[in-house]
Amino acid sequence: MSKQPTTRLALALALSLSTGAVLAKTPSAAIPPAEYESHIQQAMSDSKTLATTAHAGKRAAFLCLYCHGEDGNSVQENIPNLSGQNPVYLLTQIEKFGDGRRNDEFMSGLIKALKSEDRINMAVYYSTMRPNTPISKDAALVAKGKQRYQATCIGCHGPKGHGNNTIARLAGQRISYITEALGKYRSSKSPRTDPVMTTVARSLSHSDIPAIAAYLSTLK
Repeated sequence: MSKQPTTRLALALALSLSTGAVLAKTPSAAIPPAEYESHIQQAMSDSKTLATTAHAGKRAAFLCLYCHGEDGNSVQENIPNLSGQNPVYLLTQIEKFGDGRRNDEFMSGLIKALKSEDRINMAVYYSTMRPNTPISKDAALVAKGKQRYQATCIGCHGPKGHGNNTIARLAGQRISYITEALGKYRSSKSPRTDPVMTTVARSLSHSDIPAIAAYLSTLK
């Protein structure tokens, strides 16, 4: 185990003990993919339910603040913002870490320790937060990124970069994260297998990637 994951895990465990949080003693039963949307809809069915769910989600997400920030705005380079993300998409990714479809030494272990209810609540909580990422001030770079985004990415991620239940929101995402993620897809070094993203990334030049990242940082 590398030093960084060990440090992250130690910190998470220390936070858990210090706040008296109770993690699941046994692995939580996986939520069937076909039920992701219905669980989210139920958790957001009215304003009172949404407020209760988001409050519980904030409590469950305290283990995530070291990397993703208290409100889902990342506090570390190359770590994605979760704020404003589509809740169904986010729950899908959480469940993938929990059942092994996605693998990260730290994230997988952390998610497996959470109950299904906590996972749902976290997804809803982060979806209610507003992205607050530093915006690129390079007007020329942003203009180039807008042109390339509209020509290449708009079909899946949408005109405003908001995505949907199955496609990630990119609007307001960290520049460093987008740059690294596209670079990994382009070089086939991404831990996530996605033929569409790999093909798209390979169609981009080295200068296109930071331009698209700069443009996405300006979207809300």
